[in-house]
Amino acid sequence: MTRTRQIPRHQAPPSALPIYERLFGDRDPVAEPGTATGTPGNWWTVFAQTPDLLDHMVAGFGLFSSPDRELPANLREIGLTRAGFAAGSQFVFSQHCKAARRTGVTDQQLEAIPTWSISEVFSAAERAVLAYTDEMVLGGGRVQDATFEALSVHLSEPQIIELTYAVASYQLHATMCRALRLEFDDVDERIVEIAAPGDGDEDVMGTISMR
Repeated sequence: MTRTRQIPRHQAPPSALPIYERLFGDRDPVAEPGTATGTPGNWWTVFAQTPDLLDHMVAGFGLFSSPDRELPANLREIGLTRAGFAAGSQFVFSQHCKAARRTGVTDQQLEAIPTWSISEVFSAAERAVLAYTDEMVLGGGRVQDATFEALSVHLSEPQIIELTYAVASYQLHATMCRALRLEFDDVDERIVEIAAPGDGDEDVMGTISMR
């Protein structure tokens, strides 16, 4: 279950109704969840609680896919798919696999996203985008000069700015999905203590060290 309330169709704010129509048709997405990509769709029904935030996000999606963008769409989607993987968001990764295919990214490349650094299926430009994405997401924005220089060989400064904004935005989306347990990120914490059999509560390290 998501951690916050979902807004059924009859309670949805007017600005959310066109989104409900496009994604769910005539269904109430709370009573009958599910989208064409197989997601529950609760990203939309949760954020319908905050219509102005929902409007801001929808405008952002349009901004990234606008024909006015200078960054090639396939490079954007390679970066965003890797951002989803690196940020630990099943939802962002899965959705952008689908978006990436529409821009010409191959299934072989998508399969190699998790291990891109040892793969030979990416061009020099794509590898530069992937390295930059990793240093943004995994390095917290500590992009090395050499990485930036490699990216600059292939992308103009406006294109780099667009890539930076897109990756940072989807890292935000990944974080929100995990925090609110939305969509495919509605998963239980896996780092928990596993109970020992019986009363086995001894100090294992002490046993090994013969103490």
